[in-house]
Amino acid sequence: QAQVVESGGGLVQPGGSLRLSCAASGSTLSRNHMAWYRQAPGKERELVAVIKTGGITTYADSVKGRFTISRDNAKNTVFLQMNSLKPEDTGVYYCKLSIPYMAGYLEYWGQGTQVTVAS
Repeated sequence: QAQVVESGGGLVQPGGSLRLSCAASGSTLSRNHMAWYRQAPGKERELVAVIKTGGITTYADSVKGRFTISRDNAKNTVFLQMNSLKPEDTGVYYCKLSIPYMAGYLEYWGQGTQVTVAS
């Protein structure tokens, strides 16, 4: 059974930086896709960034140029470096592991980590 655990959230002032980590267990990270999502109060969960096998990355338009997703396959960990943070980046950030299975994917979500951007 695969599992992912996020860490690194907190309170930061506008313009500041945070780095989130997502540690995966029970699966080989390099063979799977990893993604970060976020959910602001009263809003739906939205995709922030994806890193696929081979290192291909995709970002939401709202975070392009400010956020960077990366991974350390040796540590089975994915990171989200967030720079130039804005109040609208506030929310609970979730990590999702997608394991290819049959014609689709098995998906595993973490419990989330709170990011608050405020002065």
